[in-house]
Parts: sequence; structure tokens; C-alpha cells
Amino acid sequence: MNEVILDTETTGLSVKDDHRIVEIACVETKNLIPTKNVFYKLINPERQVSEDAIKVHGYTNKRLEKKPKFKDIADELIKFITGKKLIIHNAPFDIGFLNHELKKINMQTIDHKKNIIDSLELARSKYPGSSNSLDNLCKKFNIDLSKRTKHNALLDCELLRKVYINLVGEKEPTLTFQDSSDSDFFLKDEKIKNNKYSKIVVKPSPKEMTSHTSFLKSELKKNYF
Repeated sequence: MNEVILDTETTGLSVKDDHRIVEIACVETKNLIPTKNVFYKLINPERQVSEDAIKVHGYTNKRLEKKPKFKDIADELIKFITGKKLIIHNAPFDIGFLNHELKKINMQTIDHKKNIIDSLELARSKYPGSSNSLDNLCKKFNIDLSKRTKHNALLDCELLRKVYINLVGEKEPTLTFQDSSDSDFFLKDEKIKNNKYSKIVVKPSPKEMTSHTSFLKSELKKNYF
């Protein structure tokens, strides 16, 4: 099953106040390696973006007014994520907003317990008592944050992918292959490298030991040892 790293930006913090989604990004991966399949949309939220939210992501109503509404992109979004494992940082927040939008247009909501991994929950279990925001986890794992001047769903998906790789203890995948033969070679090579290193130890003969001792006495300074 392929994964989808998912992130949203919104007009505010709570669906109880009828806040809406203004940006959504979904980056598909296979074994956490990007497949280059991406779903990305800026959305007209059909309501005022709060000043606090603008400070976080920078999306104003003027910038969003000509963008599609959620109902216009909903079918494409659901098709993109169906049958894939969703990886989300603070999943209840994003799934809550997605289901809020889906309910408004009478579409089936997303099961928050099925095929969803909450990286925030995972981080809290590994690092209890510390701040596990995406920013702090990036700093913990030495992930470059220089481009994150404001929250951006697409950038945050890539940062989350790298954070999640570190959380589950996987090695950062960096290679892509043109055909299966290259991939098979790499996998075989990895198996070799992962085997326990061993070497044959050859015990020197008595004659070799005597020669070695004579060498030490004659060639090295007497008080070296």
C-alpha cells in the first residue's frame, strides 16, 4: 500500500467556529520514497480568513477569492487518497477539517481510524514531555527549515516525510531506479552490508612468534613498552 503525506492550512483553528480549508497538499510515496504523484490545491474558503491564520500561512481572502471551492476539488482529492495509508502530523486536526468540508457537500467522511498514521502521536510516545511540533522535530533530526518562513502545506509534507523516516528509524531513501534489475542489485547489496562483519583469525606459529619477539627487542627502544 502506498502512503500519502497530507497537510492542510485553514482559516482558523476550530471547525466548531465553521473555519474552512484554504490549502491542501497530498504527496504520494512508496516505501516513503516520493512517486512524483502530488495533489495540491489552494481553495476559496467562502468565509473570512482570520488575522491569526494569515500570520501563520500568509493566505489572504484576496489571494484566494478566484481559487476553486472545496466542492470543486473534492472528488479528485478522494480519488487520490483512496486505498492509501495517510501520514499526518496531528491527524485529528486535518481529518476533522476534511470531514467538516465533506459533510457540507453531503459526501462520505473519512474514517479517522482506518489507514491513518498520526506522526504527532508517534512522536509523543517516543519523546514524552517534550514539544513535538513539526518545527521542533525537524530541529531534533537536523532537517533543514530554512525555507519554512511561513506554514505551507506542500513544503510541510516534505518536512513531515523526513521527520517520519526518522521517527520510524528508517534510512533516508535517496536513490531511484529505472528498472527492477537495478533495484534488485541494490537490495542484494544492502543485505550483504547488513550481515554481521566477520573475518578469519589465523593463529601465528611458534616460529613466527619467536621472530616477532626478536624483532621487537632488536628494533624498538627498550623502554617503549
